Amino acid sequence: MTERVTQEHLESIITDKQFHRLTETLTVCILTLRNGFTVMGESACVSPKTYNQEIGERIAFENAFNKLWQLEGYVLKNKLAGF
Repeated sequence: MTERVTQEHLESIITDKQFHRLTETLTVCILTLRNGFTVMGESACVSPKTYNQEIGERIAFENAFNKLWQLEGYVLKNKLAGF
């Protein structure tokens, strides 16, 4: 059986997610993983007049979540290589 990183696996290692609006146009998402490691994603719009919290949080989460693919891929590659 070939092991692979799945979306379900990535979702299962997230223990907390926090959103913060740092400026009038910048939103960050901080994901805490079950080992205590944190990953951050961000989103920004051009003008405070067009800021939408729901969209900002969704994009910031997606950016943070997408970093997990690479991190967990690295972990799996080490495991498969016997490290």
